[in-house]
Amino acid sequence: MARLWITTVILGLALAPLTACQPPDAQRPEAQPSDPLTTTDPTSPPAPNTPGKDADGLVIPGQRVGPVTAQTSRADLVELYGEAALDDRPIFLGEGTTELGTVVNADSDQQFAVVWDDAAQTRPRLIKDFGPAWQIPEGLGVGAPYAAVEAALGNFEFYGFAWDYGGTIVLDGTGLSQYDGELWLRLAPSDEAVAAHLDAYHAVMGDELFVNTNPNLAVLDLSVYEMVVAIKPEP
Repeated sequence: MARLWITTVILGLALAPLTACQPPDAQRPEAQPSDPLTTTDPTSPPAPNTPGKDADGLVIPGQRVGPVTAQTSRADLVELYGEAALDDRPIFLGEGTTELGTVVNADSDQQFAVVWDDAAQTRPRLIKDFGPAWQIPEGLGVGAPYAAVEAALGNFEFYGFAWDYGGTIVLDGTGLSQYDGELWLRLAPSDEAVAAHLDAYHAVMGDELFVNTNPNLAVLDLSVYEMVVAIKPEP
């Protein structure tokens, strides 16, 4: 079951099992401090097309990323952020697959990338490649340490490292199960920990599930290196 929900949304094609094991194409970014969350009600999306509404740095899986909702088009992104802050480019989705998307605030803590659901770029389908300023209400985002992940989820399973979907956490049955199918968090060890503990790293590699209590994880200095969010279409 866990194999189905990853491929369904990330590739946006059809339900198919995850089988290909390939080295990841991107390096794990360094963890950086996140902006503090405001007291904004996370269940109430801000008014669309209002510049500055992403100041809360809040991601509500399935609903919004700051001011970006299912109704936000590329034209709306221009109104929100300005054309100079946008970069249309292929967005990597895994297993050699890319789709055209729009990167906002590239190379900053506030970066995110929109993968469009239509050629006219009027409906977001996925949002990924987040900078560390973005967090879900439970305080997790890119750069979140392993201890914070365990505190939010409790016991969980994740896919082994060193392939395109390596480190993906299975949310079903965890403290974040309400986001299952709408949020993907991926873990990675630090380069220094891998170099110092190769045996431990090799023990948790590959396209299979491991539990968070695996003793090899204790020396790997894990943190969240990627967050992907699905945006549900409006009814």
